[in-house]
Order: sequence, then structure tokens, then C-alpha cells
Amino acid sequence: MDASAVFARFVALVGSVAVAIRHSSDGPRPPAYGLKPTIPGPKPQGAIPTLKMPTAKGWENGRTPVAAPGLRVNAFATGLTHPRQVYILPNGDVLVAESMGESGNPKTVFDHAMTATMKRARASGESPNRIILLRDADGDGVAEVRHVLLENVRQPYGMVFLNDTLYVGASDALLAFPYELGQTKITAQGRKLMSMKPGGHWTRNLIANKDGTKIYVAVGSLSNIGDAGMEAEIDRACIFEYDIAAGTHRLFAGGLRNPVGMAWEPTTQTLHTVVNERDGLGDETPPDYLTSVVDGGFYGWPYCYWDRTIDERVPQDAGKVAVALQPDFALGGHTASLGLCWLPEGALPGYPAGMAIGQHGSWNRSKLSGYKLTFVAFENGKPVGMPRDILTGFLSPDESHSYGRPVGVAHAADGSVLMADDVGDVIWRVTGA
Repeated sequence: MDASAVFARFVALVGSVAVAIRHSSDGPRPPAYGLKPTIPGPKPQGAIPTLKMPTAKGWENGRTPVAAPGLRVNAFATGLTHPRQVYILPNGDVLVAESMGESGNPKTVFDHAMTATMKRARASGESPNRIILLRDADGDGVAEVRHVLLENVRQPYGMVFLNDTLYVGASDALLAFPYELGQTKITAQGRKLMSMKPGGHWTRNLIANKDGTKIYVAVGSLSNIGDAGMEAEIDRACIFEYDIAAGTHRLFAGGLRNPVGMAWEPTTQTLHTVVNERDGLGDETPPDYLTSVVDGGFYGWPYCYWDRTIDERVPQDAGKVAVALQPDFALGGHTASLGLCWLPEGALPGYPAGMAIGQHGSWNRSKLSGYKLTFVAFENGKPVGMPRDILTGFLSPDESHSYGRPVGVAHAADGSVLMADDVGDVIWRVTGA
């Protein structure tokens, strides 16, 4: 065992002891879910926040995720390398972005601990930096055709196909590549349409509007709460709107700490996103959330969170707090909700219309949260009720290991739901039983 692995195990042991001490008097707390969540008061954790994360194990001996009653799950594709996002082309081909957080240059003891933990959890390392094309040519629910479509793109994530062009959200740029449906390899050089700052929250998800004239680009913050100053957060923690014809972009909405998944609610044509909220305030404080996104809206980060609750750790801007918009629906503390996909009624038997959400899972709480594919129902264009599981079983019973971690979600051409799993290196396929 090398020194880094020994250090990772040491960090895990120290972390478990610290979690037990810090949270010994917490008692049971209900998850902060829904339209009106109960959110505990903040308990700032200082320079050494709670650090608990399962060791990546992968799927062994025929184990699979557990599908909810009435559903079944099968592996659409296996043997991938850290698949993060899934995109369905008009001809039914499936694109998978393989990418990973880059290892930084740790400076403090906690930085070293976090780096070791993320490597142990397979959340950072050497990014594959490619897009894979999968095809289920015989319609049996398993992709038997696989090609490396695109390589050497820095941390690709979001993908959009419009008018013989494949748009790719790399961590440092919005890129455009000429592409014809059915093509299995892109060799042409991409055009840079928009530069972005890499590092920090690095995923750059994309979604097009209905008429294909605009692309929305989700960009996460550099840090947890503006730790390097707000100048470093310029053009971050936001969603941009890129105008394809004009070749220009503008800020569409801000104050979104780490918006990743995006989807359109079809009856109102309203953009929605899932946002990863700040760390270091407690197990359920504040919750990650699903929200509609309005043009020009500001959603609070870093100054405040749900219900304009002030984050006392942050130098304040009263004007920003005064205009901060309330998110729509709480998804639980630190669930790392990353994937988002609209599902029409009946897409999954027994499920109404709503949003499927890939929850990557927590590291900053005493009892792990997320690590599931969940669902939020919609009525009259708005989320309702409580989340409902689609897939579970990604964690060992004692929370020490993860078999997989959900990320991007897509509604496939055959009606199934596909979900990327970046620890199991699988694309899972969900249908009726």
C-alpha cells in the first residue's frame, strides 16, 4: 500500500472519530425536503468541517442498484471510465461524457485530507477527457456498439446537438464541433465560442431552448462561500445564456452556488436547475434544491440561503440579500443533486410527470445523504409532494463503501431512463418491470 493510500485511510479514521464527537448530541433530524422544509439553525464547523465519505468499491458479484417497486434496472453499458453526463441524440445514439475533477495543489492539512478523501472516493484524479458514443442497434436494452467520439477536451460535461453541430461544455470553454448524426468519430478542431474559468466546481452543463437559438451554460462557484474573495467568483455561480446567431453571451441568473442539472418544464417552458448548496453549517443546513430559474434572478449565494437566512461567515451585501429569490423545492442537505431530467407522465409506470434527479451523495454530514436516483412530481408547472425513489442501493449498509454514485440522467429514445454512475462506471437503464 502506497503512502497516499495509508494517508487516506488515516484521514477516514480521524474523520469518523471527529464526526462521532461533533454530532454526538444532534439526535435524529428529518431530512429537509419539499416546499416548506424544516431547516436546523446553522452550526459553523470552522476550518475543519465534517468529512465523511465512502470508499469507492464498484459493483461486484452481480450486484445492481435496487429499483423501486414496479420498475426494473439493467446495465445499458459497463466498463466506462468515470461517466458523468448522458445525452440522447435525435437518432437515439447515446453520448456519455467521461470526466473527473482534477487534483489540485493542496496547501493546508485539511486540503490534503480532502484530496486524499476525494481520491479514495474516486471523485478526483486524472480526467479521461472524452465523449463516448453508445448505440443499441438491436433494441435489446444493452449498447453493443461503442466508439470514442471525441477526445482531449478538458473535463467535458454538457452536450447539445443543433443543426449539424455538437456543442460541448468543457470546464474552460463552450466548444462547437461539426457533426453529422450517425458519425462515430469527430476529428475536426472545435471552435471556442465562450471562455470560462476552470477549477473549483468544474462541471459546465448545457441545455438548448425549444427553438434552438440559445444555449444555457451552468457554471459553479470556485469555492464554498467566496473564500478567495468575490473577485475570484466573477462569471461563476451562475447560468449564462449564449445566443448562437449573435455569438454573444450574457448572465441569465446568478447567486447559484453550483447549478449542474438543467431541464425544461414543458407546460410553462420554464428552465429548472438543481443546485448544490454550501458546506460547513450542519447535516441539513442548508438543503440542496430544485428551482425554476427566472431571467435576471439572484438566488442568494454566498450571502444567504433558503428564506434569506444570512450566512454570518460571509461579508454581507444587504442589497443582494433583499432581492434574493426563494428556491422552489428542497432536496435534503448535501445530497449533491447533479442530474436532472424531465419525465412525462407514464415514462416510468406509476410515476406522474416530474423531474428525475441523480443525487451523487454527501461528504459534509454525519449520516450520508443522496446516493440515489430520486423523483419529484409536478402539477400545474410546479413541484409538489415529497421526493420518491427510483433507484437506491448505491451504499453498503454501514456506509463505508459506495458501489456507485448517480450523476447525469436522460430520457432515452426507447422511453427508458438512463443514468450515469461514475463510481460503478456503468450507464444504468430503468424501465417498467
